[in-house]
Amino acid sequence: MPITPAANLSLLWPELPYLDRFDAAAEAGFGAVEVLFPYDMPAKETQRALLRNGLTLALINAPPPNYTGGPPGFAAQPGGEARFAHDMRRVWRYVEALRPRMVHVMAGEAEGPAAAKAFVASLRHAAAEAPPGGTLMIEPLCPQAKPGYFLNDYAQAAELLAAVDAPNVALQFDSFHAQMIHGDAVAVFEEYRPLIRHVQLGDAPERGAPGSGDVDFDGLFAALRAGYDGFVSGEYSPGGPTERSLGWVTALGE
Repeated sequence: MPITPAANLSLLWPELPYLDRFDAAAEAGFGAVEVLFPYDMPAKETQRALLRNGLTLALINAPPPNYTGGPPGFAAQPGGEARFAHDMRRVWRYVEALRPRMVHVMAGEAEGPAAAKAFVASLRHAAAEAPPGGTLMIEPLCPQAKPGYFLNDYAQAAELLAAVDAPNVALQFDSFHAQMIHGDAVAVFEEYRPLIRHVQLGDAPERGAPGSGDVDFDGLFAALRAGYDGFVSGEYSPGGPTERSLGWVTALGE
């Protein structure tokens, strides 16, 4: 599919109730949205919001937060493989109802070879259980935003994807995290382009709207237009009315 702008409804239109954000995204011209953790709301409510606005759900995160106060069961925690598999059952129920194109499998806080082994095992298990047509994503997150997060480097992500070796597991690129980790988001995108199936936009170092910080968005948009097909989602703090921060949508298509 061609480049398709999407709105991250966990960050954009923060002043609106959750379900009203779908209406706002459609009114702003978006045909696709993503929601980081939709599990606070019954799936049917989110499903109705998508349907009434003709929106595609690009992505959700997994596994869901653990509301009992125990370990979150994220995928790279050694000894947590069974818990991860259990938590993913709820994810698959939401996937069945909402039909997201992608599910971002979060690694969680961990370190070392044992964590890498656990992450690979959990990703293989999830890849085998995932519904046909969907893709599982992994994403490096910078230490400034997520201290202790296991997956914090793009070379590390490439190694993990090679170890998992599943066609329905791929790389999620975020310009904010890429800039914070490696200092040049455009170079990161160009190096790892063959592995990338989802793109998120945020500027650095404050994770503001594109054009508010250090990321070379002219260069990044040119690189995207040169061969990327897929969703490009605004995932940033708008710092004011969201509508005033959407100039990137027009710039992306120029």
